[in-house]
Amino acid sequence: MSSSLVQRLKSIGPGALVAAGFIGPGTVTTCTVSGANYGYTMLWALLFATVATIIFQEMAARIGIVSQKGLGENIRDRIPNKALMWIAIVVVLIAIFVGNIAYETGNITGGILGIQAFAPDIPMIPIVIVLGIAAFAAMWIGSYKVVEVILTAIVVFMGVVFAVTAFASNPDWGAVAHGLFVPALPAEGSAGILTAVGLIGTTIVPYNLFLHASGAGERWKDPEKVSDARLDAVISIGLGGIISMAILICAAANIYGTGVTVTNGKDMALALQPLLGSWATWMIGLGLLAAGFSSAITASLSAAYAVNGVLGWKKTLKDIKFKVIWMIVLLAGCIMACVLGHSPTELILVAQAANAILLPFIAFFVLYCANGKDLGKWRNHLFANIAGVVIIVITLFMCWRNMSSFISSLTALIGG
Repeated sequence: MSSSLVQRLKSIGPGALVAAGFIGPGTVTTCTVSGANYGYTMLWALLFATVATIIFQEMAARIGIVSQKGLGENIRDRIPNKALMWIAIVVVLIAIFVGNIAYETGNITGGILGIQAFAPDIPMIPIVIVLGIAAFAAMWIGSYKVVEVILTAIVVFMGVVFAVTAFASNPDWGAVAHGLFVPALPAEGSAGILTAVGLIGTTIVPYNLFLHASGAGERWKDPEKVSDARLDAVISIGLGGIISMAILICAAANIYGTGVTVTNGKDMALALQPLLGSWATWMIGLGLLAAGFSSAITASLSAAYAVNGVLGWKKTLKDIKFKVIWMIVLLAGCIMACVLGHSPTELILVAQAANAILLPFIAFFVLYCANGKDLGKWRNHLFANIAGVVIIVITLFMCWRNMSSFISSLTALIGG
């Protein structure tokens, strides 16, 4: 391995945060439910989502590095017409607030599933209160970085365990290849399309686009380093996608066809039993709790950065307006988890689908900003534009197909 490549690999960072951000409780739950219910059929959705994430996150990183501004500031600054600018701002604000609150609801619910995996008798509401207070304290004090590193390490370890278990489970590799490269939906189409859209929504996370633009701009000040950011995105997000696929493969190999319906953490632990045996429940419980708590912090702060950026406010952690934004997202997520948490796995699946429905709106603005003339030679080339448009069109089509199923699932959750 050449010394120049080693140096570039050492610069990996923002992309790894993005990957850690989408491997949350939503990913573990959605991939497990997909594998348990439909076997290897939905792997293609994860492959599509991983490639799409790399393409759009690379655009976001490039925008951040060349402009040295966050994605929110870029959206605000690149629309010359004031009326159109405010329309764009309102659309972004709605997408960020609704999407992040949905994601936050899934994060808190994931934390509940984690604790109840090894302590099923603890009521839901006390868990939500403790998780909410802990996340609030970490963000208010501003000392969440060390906690986040520890929690992320646990999540990464869980991902490695899933990857090892996927091979140890002796899956049908022919069926795996077919599921990866032959797009198909199960016969029960409405539930299947909701799951497929959920897999996309749990991987291409809208707030990660804002997070990546800011993180890449802070890491690399020289536009010539765009290639390093691209390598970072491909390796980090690619590995994250492989872990997501490993989770689905574990569930398909060890739960599909057994008659088990995944409704809680103990059910999810069945996917890891070939490797961990009785310890599988503890691994799933700890992993879901760590993923839920760390993602609860990331989602709240990312919403605050995005909203502050698009409105042109200060972005310091101590600014009161910044704090109000993340408090609203955290509180709303806790309330929604309490109100709708009677079917936790269904709630998480619907939350991921909600993110996928909002994704095309944010993706459009990323594509728009990545074509800014001031980016010079770093603006989008033809391939990036074609790929971006194709991804947006496919996602819009799938979300349109999913809308009736999404509405009926959401209605069922609200109706209790």
